[in-house]
Amino acid sequence: MTQPSVARHIDALEHALGTTLFVRTQRGLSPTDAALELQPLAESLASVSAALLRMAEGRTGEVSGTVRISASEVVGIEHLPSILTRLREHYPSIVIELSLSNSVDDLLQRKADIAIRMVQPEQQALVAKRIGVIPIGLHAHRRYLERRGVPNSMEALAGHDLIGFDTETPAIREIAQRYPGLSRSAFALRVDSDVAQLAAIRAGFGIGICQVPIAAADPDLVRVLPDGFNVDLETWVVMHEDLRGSACCRIVFDVLAEELKKISLS
Repeated sequence: MTQPSVARHIDALEHALGTTLFVRTQRGLSPTDAALELQPLAESLASVSAALLRMAEGRTGEVSGTVRISASEVVGIEHLPSILTRLREHYPSIVIELSLSNSVDDLLQRKADIAIRMVQPEQQALVAKRIGVIPIGLHAHRRYLERRGVPNSMEALAGHDLIGFDTETPAIREIAQRYPGLSRSAFALRVDSDVAQLAAIRAGFGIGICQVPIAAADPDLVRVLPDGFNVDLETWVVMHEDLRGSACCRIVFDVLAEELKKISLS
C-alpha cells in the first residue's frame, strides 16, 4: 500500500475507535498507549481473518487452497523443502505458507493451520499425531576432528571448541543438568539459531548438537560420543480440529506425518 492509502486507513480507524492511535512527528508516526494496548487484539484479528480465508479456500470441493505451516528453523530448512516439493508435484493447487520459528505458534489463535512440534501438545481442540522421536547427538566436521582430535569422554569436551545456545530455555537447562559439560559457559560459540549452529558445525568451527538424520546425510559430519550424549526429540504434527473438514489441510497433515515418520524412530 502507498503512504497516502495507509494514512487514510489510519485516519478512518482512529475516527471509528474515537481515539488517537499514532502521534505525528517529524520522524514519522509513533504509537500511543492506546495503540499498544490494542495491538495484541489487532494481531489476533489478522490471524483469524487469514485463517478464515484459508479455510474458505479449502472448502470448494477441490483439493486447492492455502495452508500455513509452522515449524522450527531446522525442520523448515533441512526437512521440509523436499517434502513440500513432492507435495507440490501431486497437488499443484495447494499453496503453502511456511512460518519458521523456534517458538511455538499458538494454533488456537490461528497463527498457523498445521504445526510440527518437538514437544507434546497440551492444548485442547487440536488434532495431534505422534510421529516418533528424532535423535540428536554431538557432531563435528572431519576437518575439525583431524585438527583437534576426537574426544573419548564427555569430560574431554572441556578441551574442545563447543557450539551451543546463548539463551537458556527450560529445555536447554534440562540438557545442561543431564550433561554438565554442555553448560553455557563452556560454549566457544553461542547462538540461539539452530541453523547457525549447524552451519558452524559444517564449517568445522567445533563440536555441536545436531539431528542425527541430518548429519547422517553429510559424509563430512561425524558423530561424537554417541554413547555419552543421546537425546530424543518427540515429534508431533498438529492442526486445529476445525480444519478436519478442509481437504487441503487434511492432505498436507497426512503427507507431513507420513514423510516425517521416515526420518524418525518409533
